Amino acid sequence: MSSTGKKKKESSPVTPLKKRRASWSELWLNHHHSLDYPSKLQPLTPPIPKSKTLFLLPDLTLLLPDLTLLSIITKVPSPHRKTLSLVCKRWSRLHGCLVRSLNVSDWEFLASGRLVWRFPNLDSVDLVSACFVSSGVLVRGSYQSLSFFEESLLSVETVDRGLRTLASACSSLRKLAVANASELGLFSVAEACSTLQELELHKCSDTVLLGVGAFENLQILRLVVGDVDGLMLVSDIGLMILAQGCKRLVRLELVGCGGGFNGVKEIGECCQMLEELTVCDHKMEPGWLGGIGYCENLKTLRLVSCKKIDLGLGLGECLSRSCPALERLHLEKCQLRDKDTVKALFKVCEAAREIVFKDCWGLDNDVFSLGIAFGFCM
Repeated sequence: MSSTGKKKKESSPVTPLKKRRASWSELWLNHHHSLDYPSKLQPLTPPIPKSKTLFLLPDLTLLLPDLTLLSIITKVPSPHRKTLSLVCKRWSRLHGCLVRSLNVSDWEFLASGRLVWRFPNLDSVDLVSACFVSSGVLVRGSYQSLSFFEESLLSVETVDRGLRTLASACSSLRKLAVANASELGLFSVAEACSTLQELELHKCSDTVLLGVGAFENLQILRLVVGDVDGLMLVSDIGLMILAQGCKRLVRLELVGCGGGFNGVKEIGECCQMLEELTVCDHKMEPGWLGGIGYCENLKTLRLVSCKKIDLGLGLGECLSRSCPALERLHLEKCQLRDKDTVKALFKVCEAAREIVFKDCWGLDNDVFSLGIAFGFCM
């Protein structure tokens, strides 16, 4: 077989053509095609782009009820919860249900109703920054009295409408800070939020304090009065209205308030649970110190930024009565050059165990001698 096959090969009249040598470009293409997957391994359907896989996968969190998802979100540390609100509208709403305290800087956020929809369970809201228009400059501090300009504040009607919107949706509100509200706006809050315990009110007057007196369960009150065109907005009448309405006060702070002996005396007699009183940059009438002696359960008295603690007139009332339960007297940035006033103050606070001076003027050996004479721990 091999010999015959060899002869047939030799006797074949047709000679085969010589194969052409492949070029370098053909070799490069053949090499890269060889690296492709074999046809038998190719998938039957084309691959899905990575950008579209997220939309095709089902959202398994839709199977969870809101309460279960809320319990999961509460396990996340507080600093990281804000990012969860960016996942979707549902997560944003659930995150808002966990927020309890909010500082609002844009009034439109409240007026449009978005605030109460986004955060339905608020119990602490600060609206002071939002009450000032963008052109105004607001400086807030622990014991600062502000001078207000009418053009820098929202109108009373606008603030009242916002308070009604807030009160209608957040009936469990416990703390509120607002500026330039009227007694009508405060009445609406007092009617809807009966559990409100802490109120900070900027730019108030005697008539506005009628609304403050409607909060029967109020325990902490901060009044930042200031002055408008040199006119005092709170007098003895306002302090009496406040005392008659808020009989459960435990802490009271008066910043830039007027008034006198009768107003402070009424507070002491009506607010028998008052334990802490702060008077800052006051515009009180002479002899107002005598009214402090009627605060029988007062434990801490703070006088801050008082250029004149008392004008020195009518101090005989101060010497007749003192605070029996007082434990601490704190004087900060006060003028102490009038030694008669200092002596009257020490007489009213003779039961105090501790006295603190901080950045006061006129502090000399005579003041320390008076303090030691009254038995203060200095």
